[in-house]
Amino acid sequence: MGSTGTVLRELRGAQKSAKGVSLYSRYVNRPAGRVLAAGAYRAGLTPNQVTLVSALFTYAALAAVALVEPSWTLALLVYAALAIGFAFDSADGQLARLTGRGGPDGEWLDHVVDCGKLVLVHTAVLISFYRFGELPSDAWLLLPLGFQLAAVVNFCAGLLREHLGKAAAAGAPAGSTTAPVSRVRAVGLLPADYGVFCLVFLLLGAPGAFRAGYAVLAVVHTLFLAAFLTKWFRELRALRPG
Repeated sequence: MGSTGTVLRELRGAQKSAKGVSLYSRYVNRPAGRVLAAGAYRAGLTPNQVTLVSALFTYAALAAVALVEPSWTLALLVYAALAIGFAFDSADGQLARLTGRGGPDGEWLDHVVDCGKLVLVHTAVLISFYRFGELPSDAWLLLPLGFQLAAVVNFCAGLLREHLGKAAAAGAPAGSTTAPVSRVRAVGLLPADYGVFCLVFLLLGAPGAFRAGYAVLAVVHTLFLAAFLTKWFRELRALRPG
């Protein structure tokens, strides 16, 4: 087992492409995940165990959102746990590529945890609104449901786009090239990044500000969903056999 520095260098070499990745994931979450993956490697953890550690941090934080009255202390603890959970979510894939121990079971487990996270995060906000929110109107209870719908549809549609496009990519000519990584696109994707979304929980200590920030993000994510669905539909239609 090599030194931590050696492991980090190997992890950097096994990093996935930055194409389609926001600046937060590229410069914050992936590097943090790389450090966690190196630590997990030194500790002898498997990629699936790292996935479960990610779920533990994330689900515990969201349970606290639903069950504990909002405060600034809760805001800091929840954000920290969500950010750590997200970094471990990056670490599991990096560890799998480093060790060659990834497989369909690990990919399946990772997607199950991610899907559960997307459902639970907005369910937790809904419960918090209902229990502690002192809402101006009961209509606010519909906001987390709409945000949840947009998040889950985006997640499922993106996975389907990826898997349905794999066959066509496998049959592409050997000389075909992919578009270069765009920094402008990486900046544009920031509002749709889960790590950026988690920042709104730092406002839990000010319920009105949290509601406003959460509502703005819901609108932004819905607009991104419309753009992504249009893009993915056109891409898949272009893959139809001649």
